[in-house]
Amino acid sequence: MAAPQKTLSVIVPALNEEANVEDAVTEIHRGVKGHFDDYEILLFDDGSTDGTGALMDRIAARDARVRVTHHASPKNLGGVYKAGVALARFEYCVMIPGDNENPASAMQAPYEAVGRAEIVVPYAVGGRRAWSREAISRAYVKLMNGVFGLGLRYYNGTVIHRTANVRSIAITTDSFAYQTEALVKLLRSGKSFVEVPVTVEPRQARASKAFRPKNVYGVLAAIGRLAVEVHRTERRDAGRSRAV
Repeated sequence: MAAPQKTLSVIVPALNEEANVEDAVTEIHRGVKGHFDDYEILLFDDGSTDGTGALMDRIAARDARVRVTHHASPKNLGGVYKAGVALARFEYCVMIPGDNENPASAMQAPYEAVGRAEIVVPYAVGGRRAWSREAISRAYVKLMNGVFGLGLRYYNGTVIHRTANVRSIAITTDSFAYQTEALVKLLRSGKSFVEVPVTVEPRQARASKAFRPKNVYGVLAAIGRLAVEVHRTERRDAGRSRAV
């Protein structure tokens, strides 16, 4: 009997990444080959004001695996992720930002782990992230594990899901917390997962957009809503079970 085919949809958000998105696509091609029987690359021009959108169109014109979506204004990472999942044609999906911070080498371990569990959760090791960013990341992970009773090493990486699983839940936030919401809901529903280490080397002299005040507020608000939703739903379900 032939082994089942593995297929992947790669969602690529980009806001003013004209200098990086073509290299990001090249790295995606390099990383995916040999791991999946078929794949597609879904490029999202998320309201760019530079030449990102036009460059994406040129890439798609010469690459049959690439499809482009243009947003007139930014939908943010969560909004792009949800749009990408809705468009995805293949069994698994992952979002890889168009800033080219995730080279092919960083994705080998996650891709090799596909099929070992329903969710592949990468966590960052090594690298040279600023100490402040590292401290905030660790505090975030500790907070999420405490609030939701999980034991993950990382919540915001290039997580690989079965597309059908992500479609089965409601991701309500458009903020940076979109992946946290997906992981919490799927893991607490009993989906299996495997964690794999990856090394990500941030480019120098470029501050993360995640820590802008508007984004921080959006994440905190999303986590608050998620905590209320998860605990309310589980109390309701427990009550129904006792009634039966």
